[in-house]
Amino acid sequence: MYKKITIISLSMMLLMGCSGTVPTLGVTAGKLTPCPDSPNCVNSQQATTDEEHYIEPIEFSGTSQQAQVSLLHVLKTAERADIVVVEDNYIRVEFTSQIMRFVDDVEFYFPSVESGKIIIQVRSASRVGHSDFGVNRERIEQIRTEFNALPQ
Repeated sequence: MYKKITIISLSMMLLMGCSGTVPTLGVTAGKLTPCPDSPNCVNSQQATTDEEHYIEPIEFSGTSQQAQVSLLHVLKTAERADIVVVEDNYIRVEFTSQIMRFVDDVEFYFPSVESGKIIIQVRSASRVGHSDFGVNRERIEQIRTEFNALPQ
């Protein structure tokens, strides 16, 4: 009996996926949602003394619109990425892991800047689990590398 319950439970979990529920995301008072205490999140607006969660924002010379077009180009070619929200100053993408179907929420915020130098604030966080083994940090660094490789 225990074996049947375990198999049914495991099957249900695999069928439903490991996506978790969509957390409250977006920009509030010019800030992306802070990271939770767990180590499965990075945020460029986190305090720089919080080395576990802080990551450098992405810099761009040009307009917010040009930065957004370039970033969308990178995101559209990313594997297992679903662009969910595109607004004037905000992009949200869901990345799904290949095997377990875990979903990570990735956000980009383009605060308006007059100097011609755009600072793109970033946040990447797992919906479920405690540790992500550095996947969110690696993802942002990969996006940064591909973004910076594009002609500006």
